Amino acid sequence: MNIFVNDESHPFSQPLTLLTLLNELTLNPAGCALAVNQVIIPRDSWSSHLLKDGDEILLFQAIAGG
Repeated sequence: MNIFVNDESHPFSQPLTLLTLLNELTLNPAGCALAVNQVIIPRDSWSSHLLKDGDEILLFQAIAGG
């Protein structure tokens, strides 16, 4: 299956959840927001939200600054 994260293609051999995707890509979920196919997914649903072939994920990360 092929998942797109911020317009970059990532192939995976098995179905996965949003939280598993973050772990596979070694991304820290702290300070992140995720949208799947332009729909924001609440953080408490990340561990149960199954991704499908062709899903487009937008990953937003908070940036501290001053």
